[in-house]
Amino acid sequence: MILDTKNVSVAYRCPHCGKGVVSMVGVFSLSGDMIKLKCDCGKSELRMENLGEGKMHLTVPCLICPNPHHYNVNKSVLLSGDLFALGCTYTGIDNCFIGEHSKVLEALEESQRTLEGLMLDAGVDDLGALHSGDPDMAADDPMVDEIIRFTLADLAEEGGIRCGCGEGDVAAYGYEFVPPDYDVLRVFCNTCGYEKRIPMTSLVSAQDFLNVDSLELTEPEANDE
Repeated sequence: MILDTKNVSVAYRCPHCGKGVVSMVGVFSLSGDMIKLKCDCGKSELRMENLGEGKMHLTVPCLICPNPHHYNVNKSVLLSGDLFALGCTYTGIDNCFIGEHSKVLEALEESQRTLEGLMLDAGVDDLGALHSGDPDMAADDPMVDEIIRFTLADLAEEGGIRCGCGEGDVAAYGYEFVPPDYDVLRVFCNTCGYEKRIPMTSLVSAQDFLNVDSLELTEPEANDE
């Protein structure tokens, strides 16, 4: 069922001030060329562009990444009333919500809890520090740390990390940046001592790490990196 546009909302959370930005789709003209939903702080905006043939292009600010994400969505999805979430392509964290107004508000509240958890894990109390790190200082960038933890947890859950642990052993994976330059990521198993070293110099390196589908840890003296 297609709902009246007055009952459907679109929302995102500003990556600069943390405020939830919400508007009824009915306020927009979905037949227009460009629609903009701006945060009151003036530092972010969500853009909806009509592509024709029943499709919309959305440009959505991200809580984690320094640049917005781009999505093509069927206009019928925007008006269905079902809650539809668009997530960060690197971390999977939802950053845009579309659907029936009350459902969108609930999802926005949940995103607030996610944001608070991210900031707690990153040890920051300023959203700007979470959103924009120095791309040349990977070891000091909380966004890089979040990507690494997310990727390793996902690999471990899917059995994508292999080490020297045998039957009955419980692998315990960890990671650290190797001194003195802190531009190499060391992934290791505390149980067997196997490890793998991976160049990690910037946010771009971390985003590439997201595409890794398996890790082979080896004895330290056998590691060539």
